[in-house]
Amino acid sequence: MNRKTAVVLFGGQSSEHVVSCMSVVNVINHMNREKYDLLLIGITEEGHWIKTESVKDIESGIWREGKTNAVISPDATKQCVILTEGDRVDFVKVDVVFPVLHGLFGEDGTIQGLLELARIPYVGCGVLASAVSMDKLYTKIVVDDLGVRQAAYVPVMRSDLGDMAAVVGRVEEKFSYPVFVKPSNAGSSKGVARADDREELKAALSEAAKHDRKILVEEMIKGREIECAVFGGGLVPVEASGVGEILAAAEFYDFDAKYYNSDSRTVVNPNLPGDAANAVREAAKAIFQAVDGYGLARVDFFVKEDGTVVFNEINTLPGFTAISMYPMLWEAAGVSKDQLVDRLVEHAFDRYKGETLWQTGIHL
Repeated sequence: MNRKTAVVLFGGQSSEHVVSCMSVVNVINHMNREKYDLLLIGITEEGHWIKTESVKDIESGIWREGKTNAVISPDATKQCVILTEGDRVDFVKVDVVFPVLHGLFGEDGTIQGLLELARIPYVGCGVLASAVSMDKLYTKIVVDDLGVRQAAYVPVMRSDLGDMAAVVGRVEEKFSYPVFVKPSNAGSSKGVARADDREELKAALSEAAKHDRKILVEEMIKGREIECAVFGGGLVPVEASGVGEILAAAEFYDFDAKYYNSDSRTVVNPNLPGDAANAVREAAKAIFQAVDGYGLARVDFFVKEDGTVVFNEINTLPGFTAISMYPMLWEAAGVSKDQLVDRLVEHAFDRYKGETLWQTGIHL
């Protein structure tokens, strides 16, 4: 078998840089080495692209001291990575890219745009789905037309905060406390805070503004935190896994509770009231298709005591760490991590196979 060259991108300039470095270890360890030669490229928090030698270097963090620069060329006639060290320049032909990048400049359509320019197959959602799903405000606008229940919200721009009293007035006119404040473009609950009174609201708005110029203030939904994994799109029907429940150690499932608090737990296929589990799965598929999803996503909900399902958010490059729900849910459905990673990479090729069929006039 002729092995193909797969680039695995990790790190990145977002607030989820550390999570990406945790996720990528799992991805690399489950890549099929009989099918793929791996080229590992780490992106520092400053935006420097570096060829990385091993998982061990990623785990230790020493990869950031690498001397070989590595960038993906946008030239569609080359489909290559350019490696430079001193006066030496090498061009490595690339067959596929797995961007294990969470948050801004990785999950928001920017890296996807580069790969589209380069005409290199890549794992995961395209430019539109990535951009819309990363932006919580625009996700809500899309979901508004689906008939799926979601938290009511007040959009706030960073520039509005010059008149904080007016912003607070708008929020208090619509909601009673507590409310949740979220940056529109930030992952892993970065910058998210609960506000129980006016002063906490002001502080939460100021904090959220550090992460994005668009902010959402949402009503508080009392319910269990439920997640669902989806896979497919294009020529492959969209599938939904079973559901998982987050039992957060903190008051809500913030960044520290997700990745650093060992008391936070996840439960696969919990008992939910009525038909809530199936409703979550159907809503997850509908939302994924509505944003033009492709490849993978994790869709998050609240389930209320009476079984009402309330959409929270969609993540188009969900965590792939040892404790992450996406691979855990598929494993519970009988898909091993090896199989899951292999399916994701093969599906990246399917995207271009489908486009080729259309371009040649062979319509399925």
